[in-house]
Amino acid sequence: MIVMIETCKVFWQILQPIEMAEPTTNDWLDIAKGFFEKTQFPNTVGAVDGKHIRIECPKSSGSLYYNYKHFFSLILMAICDSNYCFRIIDVGSFGKESDCNVFKTSTFGRKLYENQINFPPDQCLPNDGLGSPQPFILVADEAFALHKNLLRPFPGRALNDKRRIFNYRLSRARQYIECTFGIMSKKWRVFQTTMLVEPDAAVMITKACCVLHNFVRRRDGTNVEDITSCSMESIIERRGVGNAQKNAKDVREYFVDYVNNPNHALDWQNKIIGK
Repeated sequence: MIVMIETCKVFWQILQPIEMAEPTTNDWLDIAKGFFEKTQFPNTVGAVDGKHIRIECPKSSGSLYYNYKHFFSLILMAICDSNYCFRIIDVGSFGKESDCNVFKTSTFGRKLYENQINFPPDQCLPNDGLGSPQPFILVADEAFALHKNLLRPFPGRALNDKRRIFNYRLSRARQYIECTFGIMSKKWRVFQTTMLVEPDAAVMITKACCVLHNFVRRRDGTNVEDITSCSMESIIERRGVGNAQKNAKDVREYFVDYVNNPNHALDWQNKIIGK
């Protein structure tokens, strides 16, 4: 066990600066270009979500690691690009914590909410003519708090046709993080069972697997069978959290209008709402 953990530490120490270095401003631009080419969702610099890593109940931990899915876990919070590679990860939060709180208290999340991320300056959405510049954004599910740099779907109680189309267009980009988790779990099957180690060891194993995941994907390239067969966790509807600031709501409404504009609409997007 000691040898395994030390090996994982070495993998992380050597590969993290190469395979998961903090993105530069130009890196964010490249990520956004990739998302738009593949999902037609603009100004998107990553998809974010949390994954529960199964562990056995640590001694004297009470219910700290017991999650809403009714098993013990710690959380891998991650942001991926459109090539199914992890760009930012945070590992080790208690399973009982919500995705929103884990993200907000992570190093990246704190910087985001303090406007300290090196995102590119606001720019007009692709082919938006005389439109106003918009921020670069992460896409997430309803468990996350709306922010001018993080868009989530509208809740079911507030839907009209335009918002349903927006939710669908956003979900096409957001699913990249679900599929990234699925590909990693299929490749590194330790994630398909309970890790019988202490939390600190589970954190180190998870970090090593994430950076090895990037190493493999960048050298193997896209494997269609791998992607289409990856296991995506079922989406559980959760209530939105908190009250968003007006500028965040304005950004989301701008994206709603953009994806519903005939110049930017996908030919088949109206079919999802039966129009």
